[in-house]
Amino acid sequence: MAKLLGLHHVTAITSSSPKMFAFMTGVLGLHLIKKTVNQDDVRTYHLYFTDDRGTAGTDITFFDFPGQFQGTKGRNSIDRIGFRVPSDAALDYWQQRFDDHQIEHEAIVTEFGTKTLRFYDFDHERYQLISDEINHGVPAGTPYLASPVPKEFAISGLGPMRITVNYAAKMAQVLTELLGFAKVATEGNQTLYEVANGGHGAQVIVADEQLPADEVQAYGTVHHLAFRTADEADLREWIKKISAARLAHSGFVDRFYFKSEYFRPGRGVLFEIATDGPGFLVDETYEEAGVHLELPPFLEEQRADIEAHLVPFNTDKKAAD
Repeated sequence: MAKLLGLHHVTAITSSSPKMFAFMTGVLGLHLIKKTVNQDDVRTYHLYFTDDRGTAGTDITFFDFPGQFQGTKGRNSIDRIGFRVPSDAALDYWQQRFDDHQIEHEAIVTEFGTKTLRFYDFDHERYQLISDEINHGVPAGTPYLASPVPKEFAISGLGPMRITVNYAAKMAQVLTELLGFAKVATEGNQTLYEVANGGHGAQVIVADEQLPADEVQAYGTVHHLAFRTADEADLREWIKKISAARLAHSGFVDRFYFKSEYFRPGRGVLFEIATDGPGFLVDETYEEAGVHLELPPFLEEQRADIEAHLVPFNTDKKAAD
């Protein structure tokens, strides 16, 4: 029987790939493991930032659609991106680091029994760091070895993602009855769910928000959230389940670095189920990962045209120093 294994990746939209490279690597200390293009819009960069080796569950990615405007946060959206850090002490470190780098952030608070620190990037995308001090379940990744952040404080993977909807009952049904999540706790209008072995690498927070308007998706918003499954056989089983549930979905999609199925649990929110492999080092070495524009084989013959329509920028490992 096919199972979800936790969070796989989250994809957001940025106004600037060069600025996002500098922010993710130079401030947050993540590894640009892959510099490629959006396979559905090849004039758009697709940047993958991960732990040291590109482990599934540590991956935040960005599109930079040309000519986009600032998005507007609202209901029926993936509202906040979570990252894991090792301890409560790490949050104190990050609070000071954000001050030093003039990054907007809030005070450390406790949510669902765990300390968190919310912050924002230059597009005003919403994030939170969550302490693994008392965490269990899905293991964290390995912090990037060349990170400017000390290992004992470094980001080690994705954490709980906050989803805001005005159809919380339907979302609960999709999560629990279709995807296999369990309800863990409720605080106010928020409910925490987890899947598989649980813990921060396998959690989402659903907020029942009766906001006046839906999110307007553009830069500064999240495009979709992906969950892990083991392999193509399990993915194809998920496709059958999602089709039987009569949810709008993409069918099988081969992204070369992983294989996917996209679907909507309801208005606005886009989910994906993605395989753990083959991974990001199938077409380049660890040392060269993220330095050059890589294309999956089916796009290679279009390389000259693709490169002609992209604004080049330096992603050498020293570029964010």
